[in-house]
Amino acid sequence: MKRYALVTGASGGIGEEISRKLAGEGWNLYLQYYKGKEKVERLQRELEGMGVEVISIQADLASAEGARFLASQLFTLEAVVFAGGTAHYSLFQEIEEAEMDKLWQLHVKSPMILVQLTIPKLRKAMSPSIVFVSSVWGQTGAACEVAYSTVKGAQIAFVKALAKELAPSNIRVNAVAPGAVNTPMMDQFSLEEKAEIAGEIPMGRLGAAAEVAEAVYFVCSSASSYITGQVLAVNGGWYT
Repeated sequence: MKRYALVTGASGGIGEEISRKLAGEGWNLYLQYYKGKEKVERLQRELEGMGVEVISIQADLASAEGARFLASQLFTLEAVVFAGGTAHYSLFQEIEEAEMDKLWQLHVKSPMILVQLTIPKLRKAMSPSIVFVSSVWGQTGAACEVAYSTVKGAQIAFVKALAKELAPSNIRVNAVAPGAVNTPMMDQFSLEEKAEIAGEIPMGRLGAAAEVAEAVYFVCSSASSYITGQVLAVNGGWYT
């Protein structure tokens, strides 16, 4: 039986690697993106070359209707992976209310709406799973990333509560919380700043997107069939 997974944020560094990993394990994919059309089209061709079916869907999850439109494009579904999102780096007193609203919509409200709309499809699957790619900052918080830490923390609270509610339906809900991962999101930092961050991490380096993808695959796979409501930290020992 064919398995289909939705990966949001498939044009991002982590979303792209998650898509590759799932495709390599035989999953058919829906790839959600907003602005990275050319990148997702290249990724789609690559993954189709691996023998899986890939459907790319453009949807703006920072808007109120984006999640509803995305849900309307989905058919059979066994996993939903929320890998999209953007960070915001500033002093808290300088962040605009519009930016707060955008972060909340993108990271929390749209995913909640999308989960509501896809639960009926997931209930029909053999081993359904929902995975949020949260953040180390959702676990411990970060100065100058207060709003981002807040929405990532909200994702974790949602995972823990929803996992209890959906467990009787055999739908598992987990989160993966990366630390500093060497993706384009880190481009706001200079090489010196990246080296300083790496020096704070016990393993002495930034993570790779492929390492996050492995963790996401694990919590989607049958190897984690009795794991739900958990947050798997992938951070090299940083903020344990």
